[in-house]
Amino acid sequence: MTVANSISLRGRSILITGGSRGLGSEMAQALVEAGADVMISGRRHSSALSNTYNKLKKIAKGLEGKPKIYKCVANLTDNHACETLVLNAIKSFGKLDVLINNAGLGMRQVSEKFNIEPTRFWDTEPEDWCSIMDTNVNGAFFTTRIAAKHMVNRGCGKIINISTSTQTMVRKGYAPYGPSKAALEATSRIWAQDLQNTGVTVNVYLPGGASDTDFIPGGVNRRGADGNLLPASIMRRGAVWLSSALSDGVTGGRFIARAWDDTVASPVAPAEARSKSCEAPVIM
Repeated sequence: MTVANSISLRGRSILITGGSRGLGSEMAQALVEAGADVMISGRRHSSALSNTYNKLKKIAKGLEGKPKIYKCVANLTDNHACETLVLNAIKSFGKLDVLINNAGLGMRQVSEKFNIEPTRFWDTEPEDWCSIMDTNVNGAFFTTRIAAKHMVNRGCGKIINISTSTQTMVRKGYAPYGPSKAALEATSRIWAQDLQNTGVTVNVYLPGGASDTDFIPGGVNRRGADGNLLPASIMRRGAVWLSSALSDGVTGGRFIARAWDDTVASPVAPAEARSKSCEAPVIM
């Protein structure tokens, strides 16, 4: 049994955007297995959203306490849709303890060959650029601004923003995806400071390399920039701890799933997986 399997999230309510597949689906399953009530959202009604929802319901059915499971469709580029999504989660659960901003668009929005042929930024269609930035940056803001108000009023809550490796943020051919995640991390650092002494924390969580999800094109060239692919399930490692009471008071951190040893007792694993903080971020 891993450490994550031993942590109980019973009674804890969690909203995961982009929870229909990939990293979001894996985190959702781990959280439900730990006893959490979970709502997943997707951009549209899809078989992936339904399949993950059914998996979560099946897991919940076999657990004591029968965690509550919900699904919802929301276009995260729409402020009103995001507000409705969060308020729906609060109403369904009676409260919202954790918001995981996982939904995002990758470079496949721009090119199906981006991982083998770097995309020049001037060849990117403006609407594709805006779609990625709107989803990855604005979507997280739209959901968090509503969730944060609720959490501050309650005096507790956790915001977890899913990011990418620092090298990806400045990798040739990865605009606007890389810059969108750089913006999200800068935003997370500011949010963590804004929310100091409120009981609400903000942390960043990322795989630590390209993951085996729909963000990577199929075919013989299916690989990340470093030639490797991490399993999407790697995100299970820290999701439970970051959502639990064990991480209370931990804020402004950046945690890497790849460096997370889920076989050792906390707080050792989180400490080893946390990126070293710096006073002045270096971009160039």
